[in-house]
Amino acid sequence: MLFQCAPVLVLALACRGSKQQLVRPVEMVPVRAEVAALLLLLLVAAVGVAAGFRPGPPVSEDTLEKVAASLEMYVDLLPQMPKVLGYSLKYGRPAPTHLTIGMYQKKWKFHRDLPVTTVFAFGTSAESATFPGPTIEALQGVPLWVTWENHLPDRHILPWDPTVPVAIPRAGGVPTVVHLHGGVHPPQSDGHANAWFTAGFRERGPTWTTPTYAYPNAQSPGGVLWYHDHALGLTRANLLAGLLGAYVIRNPAAEAPLGLPCGDALDRVLVLADRSFYADGSLYMNCTGDNPGVHPQWQPEYFGDAVTVNGKAWPFLPVARRRYRFRIINASNARFFNLSLSNGLPFHVIGSDASYLPRPVAVTHLLVAVAEAFDVVVDFSESSEAELEVVNTAPYPYPDGDSPDHLTGKVMKFVVAPARLWDDHSRVPARLLDYVKVAEEEAAQRRYIVMYEYEDEATGNPTHLYINGKRPEDPATETPRAGTTEVWEVINLTADNHPLHLHLATFQAVRVRGLVELEEFKRCMERLNDAARCGVARHAVGEEVAVPEHERTWKNVVKLAPGFVTTVVVKFLMVDTGRAYPFDAAAEPGYVYHCHILDHEDNAMIRPLKLIR
Repeated sequence: MLFQCAPVLVLALACRGSKQQLVRPVEMVPVRAEVAALLLLLLVAAVGVAAGFRPGPPVSEDTLEKVAASLEMYVDLLPQMPKVLGYSLKYGRPAPTHLTIGMYQKKWKFHRDLPVTTVFAFGTSAESATFPGPTIEALQGVPLWVTWENHLPDRHILPWDPTVPVAIPRAGGVPTVVHLHGGVHPPQSDGHANAWFTAGFRERGPTWTTPTYAYPNAQSPGGVLWYHDHALGLTRANLLAGLLGAYVIRNPAAEAPLGLPCGDALDRVLVLADRSFYADGSLYMNCTGDNPGVHPQWQPEYFGDAVTVNGKAWPFLPVARRRYRFRIINASNARFFNLSLSNGLPFHVIGSDASYLPRPVAVTHLLVAVAEAFDVVVDFSESSEAELEVVNTAPYPYPDGDSPDHLTGKVMKFVVAPARLWDDHSRVPARLLDYVKVAEEEAAQRRYIVMYEYEDEATGNPTHLYINGKRPEDPATETPRAGTTEVWEVINLTADNHPLHLHLATFQAVRVRGLVELEEFKRCMERLNDAARCGVARHAVGEEVAVPEHERTWKNVVKLAPGFVTTVVVKFLMVDTGRAYPFDAAAEPGYVYHCHILDHEDNAMIRPLKLIR
C-alpha cells in the first residue's frame, strides 16, 4: 500500500472497549505511512535528546503487579510530613514572612521491602525534601511570599511525550511551575502552565513574571489546599515524580469554638496517590502510548498497583480511642477512591476542598475524585475492633472501569489502642461555618461547557481531549467579570467522570440531569458544537441525581458524571464575605480551568479563564 490517510480523530461518547462511539472526521492528511512514522520517531528522538527524554525499560503489567504484591501491607508507620510555618511572630503577633522552597531530586523509601526510589521532592533544603512535600501552615489574613526554586537535573526521571502541548526548553532541563490548588491569589502567582522555569531560572516560559509568589491567605480557613507542579504537558510526570504537598490555612479565633480535634497528633493530612514500581524500586511510568503513531508515550490514564499515603505504601497508624481529624487529598493522576472503614464506622465530613460544610454529614462511603479533598472526623472510641482497614471500591477508570483488586482495594490501616488513655474534649459540632448563599438567580451569565474526547478511528483509543472543541492555546472564551456570579452548564459527552477544577474561583454543583436521546444530541453537537442550537434544554430532562449533602459547599473540584449535564454556580469573589478579591484578578497572564485527571489535562483538556474588570 503506497498511501494511507493519517489516523482519523473521532468525537466519542466512549473511549474504550465496546461502548458506543460518535464518529466525526476532524483531519485527514494523505501521507506515506512509513514516512509519517519515521518523521514522528525523528521528532521524538530529536526533542528527547535536547530536553532529556529518557525512555525506561519495557515491563509487563503482570511484573508490576508482582512487585506491588511482594510488599507486605501495614508494616510502615504513616509519616507525619514536616511542617513549615507560613508566618512569623513579631512581638508575639503573627506577621507576614517569606519562604524559599526548592524542588530536588533525591532518594525516597516507599516501603520497608522496596529499594530506595529516585523522586522529585519539595523541601526547604535537599536534605529535608520529602514525598509529599512539607505541609505549609498559613494563617488567614497573614500574607505569605514563597520563592519556588528549581534544583532539578537536566534529565527527567520519567518518560514524557513531546507530541502533546508541552514545555520544551531549548537548553534542556525539567520545566516546573507551582500552582496552589484552591488558593485565592493574583494571576501572577497562580502557576500558569506557561510560566514554567528550569533550574536556576535558566529558561523561562512565555508567561513567567516572577520567581516569588504572593499568597494573601485572605480566604476562609477550612479543609485543605495543596500545591503541585503545573508545567505545560508535564503535570502528570512531575506529580508522579513527587512534586506535590499540602497547604493549610487556619484561623484560631474562628475555628477554636468549633471544638474539633486539634494538634499535630490529632489533626492529620492524608495524601493518597497510587504508584507502580520496578523491582529495583524506581517509579514506573508507561513508555509507549496507546496510539504510538500519534503520541509515542501518552496514555489516557495512569493507574498504579500500589496505594501510597504520605509517601508510604499501605501504611498503618496507631490511634487512641478518641476523635481524630483527617484532611484527605487525592493526589493520584487518574484514580478515584471510594473510601470506607472495614467495620462500617462513619466519616463525619466537616468540609470539602478549601471550605467547611454548613453542618457535619456522616457517611460510610466517601467518593474522592482526583485532586478532590475532604475534611473528616473519625471517632475511634466507637470502634468495636482493634484494627480498621481503609478500603477502596472505586472502579478505574471511574465510573465504568475495572473493580480494584486485592492491592488497590486497600489503602491503609488504623490500629486502635485497647483502652481510653485520656479524656477526649473534642467534638463534632452541630454547626460549622457559613458562606455566601448559592443564589443561582444572581448569575450575570450562563455558559455551556462541553467535555469532548477524540479517538483514533482504527484503534478506538483516545488521541486527545478538548473542552468546547477548542485547543488550550485558542483565545479565551470564558471571560467572566470579577465580582460576579455565573452559572455553568457542564455537558459531559465522554465515558469518564471528569473532576472539573477552576483556578481562583469557587463553585458548587446544584443540579445533575441525565441527557435523553443522547445519540441525537451528540450528532447535532458533532455538526454544530453549539449546545443551545442543539436543544440541550430539551435533552437535559433525564434522570436527576442529587448532589451529595457532603459536597454542598464552595468547592475547587466538582465531579462531572458521563452523559449528564452538571449545573454549577461559580463565584468570582470571596465566598466568605461576598466581597471582591483583594487584588487585580483581571491582570495577566490570567487563570485556567481544566479536567484534573492529569493525563487529560496534559492532552489537552484545559482552557484559559480570563477575568475582566
